[in-house]
Amino acid sequence: MKIALLGYGKMGKTIEKIAIERGHSIVLIADKENQDYDISIADVAIDFSIPTAAVSNLTRCFNAKIPVISGTTGWLEHYDEMVALCNTKKSSFIYASNFSLGVNLFFELNKKLASMMTPLNTYNIEMEEIHHTQKLDAPSGTAITLAEGIIANSSHNNWSLDQKSETTIPITAKRIENVPGTHTVSYNSDVDSIEITHTAHNRNGFALGAVIAAEWIKDKQGVFSMKDVLGL
Repeated sequence: MKIALLGYGKMGKTIEKIAIERGHSIVLIADKENQDYDISIADVAIDFSIPTAAVSNLTRCFNAKIPVISGTTGWLEHYDEMVALCNTKKSSFIYASNFSLGVNLFFELNKKLASMMTPLNTYNIEMEEIHHTQKLDAPSGTAITLAEGIIANSSHNNWSLDQKSETTIPITAKRIENVPGTHTVSYNSDVDSIEITHTAHNRNGFALGAVIAAEWIKDKQGVFSMKDVLGL
């Protein structure tokens, strides 16, 4: 499979390594120094760029009917617009805040736990996410996805950085050198606490999931999610 890498930071370089190990070829690398590229030479594009480049990258892929996997966060105010364009151009698209296979299982566990905890009004919920100091957005896209999963399965209706209320999920975002990503959801009462945590040891899990998603979406048409890729 011929892969275009849109964005060539730490994640892009890790994806390149894993894609080559899995027998694929990297035919195009586009970053902020290279925005004049021909996406049509690729079978699929993997976008881990920056928020200001994501919409342009996706638009170019959809116009050329190149399937695209996007893990860039911070641009989601344009998500519905991009989905509509993808469908109009009969292209294909997967966006995920996190492509790690373990994290996507964690998303489902989080939803199930939220629905189980909802009748127990003696517990207060909190979330914490920790990432490396180069991460631009806070809270992380993964933390937002976790919060949305809780909101859909509980009486909470919002999330906020650090601020808490009866219906708002407080998220604490920490930035610490060389931390790939740790997410914890905590339910605390006067008598005990229940926590679920996902800890990434390196970027390989995120990159592997993105490459597996690219393998899965090739020759498909439509808008999908990692639940489709994993059959969840």
